[in-house]
Amino acid sequence: MNVNSNSYTYTFALILVVVVAALLAGAASMLKPFQQSNIQLEKKQNILKSVGVIVDRNEADAPFEKMITEYVIKGGNIVESPEVAAFDIDMSKAVKLTPDSREVPLYIADKDGEKFFILPLRGKGLWGPIWGYVALKSDGKTIAGATFDHKGETPGLGAEISTDAFQDQFLGKSIFEGGSYAPITVMKGTASGDHQVDGISGGTITSVGLEDMLDDCIQPYKNYLKTVQ
Repeated sequence: MNVNSNSYTYTFALILVVVVAALLAGAASMLKPFQQSNIQLEKKQNILKSVGVIVDRNEADAPFEKMITEYVIKGGNIVESPEVAAFDIDMSKAVKLTPDSREVPLYIADKDGEKFFILPLRGKGLWGPIWGYVALKSDGKTIAGATFDHKGETPGLGAEISTDAFQDQFLGKSIFEGGSYAPITVMKGTASGDHQVDGISGGTITSVGLEDMLDDCIQPYKNYLKTVQ
């Protein structure tokens, strides 16, 4: 074969593309179980963080299994025989349904003899999805901890939702006033009272998205939390 011909060049390029594509596909297939394991460990790590248990990602399994009990909630009630385990529920799909028709996870933590209710969150920021967990004390209304993360919010602006300074504002806030649900408001100005936190300067859209996420994702749990109270 004439190595200087166009046909040789095209054939060589085609073979090279096929070989590289096969190698990449094989590598992706081999790495997928490890990626899934890391995703699950990070999820457990964040659930634990919402109740103040800080562990490395690779060490999250043991304390999660020891402290966390999982349930599925629908219409404010625990589902006795759910088709999908609580931990395996995809919140990005669940939030597309109306709150009353969703099956959502409820994580109950036993930490030092005290019970906490952990609710998963999923919403939209400025540039993509945002998510997190909010932990309630045993009274079913007082926030004991919150953790938030994002896919692509602007550093120094919307991305501040993942900082301790922002998340710590939620400690001690309440999602009920008397026996009525009272959503958390992320304020553009100075926050005051039991149901408000300061928003992010320059991150208005992310702040509004986080407020909407909290309200929307707490809705399916309201009736259950009332029974706790």
